Amino acid sequence: MGMDAELATATQAPRTLQALDKRRHQRVKVNILGRYMLEDRREYPCQVIDMSPGGMALIAPVSGQVGERIVAYLDQMSRVEGKITRTFDGGFAVELRNSVRKRDKIASILTWLANKEALDLPEDRRHDRFIPKNTLTRIKLPDGTEHTCRISDLSLSGAAISTDLDVEAGDAIEIGKMSARVVRRIEGGIAVEFGEVQNRDLLERTITVDPKELKS
Repeated sequence: MGMDAELATATQAPRTLQALDKRRHQRVKVNILGRYMLEDRREYPCQVIDMSPGGMALIAPVSGQVGERIVAYLDQMSRVEGKITRTFDGGFAVELRNSVRKRDKIASILTWLANKEALDLPEDRRHDRFIPKNTLTRIKLPDGTEHTCRISDLSLSGAAISTDLDVEAGDAIEIGKMSARVVRRIEGGIAVEFGEVQNRDLLERTITVDPKELKS
């Protein structure tokens, strides 16, 4: 009888933890493109339609089996992995199984996307790009290291930076005195997005670095 009670408690605990986890991980409506790989190593394109640090639902041309492990490479998120928990018409849902660090990173990106949606911030491509008179800038990475780079082009909501630094989509960085987030890697560098739309004159003064400062 005592063992039965212990078994009931043991089986009940994970359900309770899962329920708490679901409440903590509120789903965010998103539109994230990527690719996923099933256990047989077949790859397909996909579109994530909602996501939390603990799970996601995606539209996909081929659904795996419930319980099957998948690995996905998503724009802004980089690599995520988990197992299929259910299928639906045109796609399936996944329980994500990532490290604490990766979950925190996903939460940060989802917060960024949710705030951007709430503020109705325009996409970078809606703003005209230009090349500042001074293209020199300094990037500060999450680990605190600083690196001198060049601005390839600039808009009021983002920039293309020429660099070979090892950064991933979703990384929060500083460019000059501006906070930004890496959106994706591009040929010869990275594309970043600012938290809010900027004033052009102020932007140039904030993001660029005087070459004299680097010599001192």
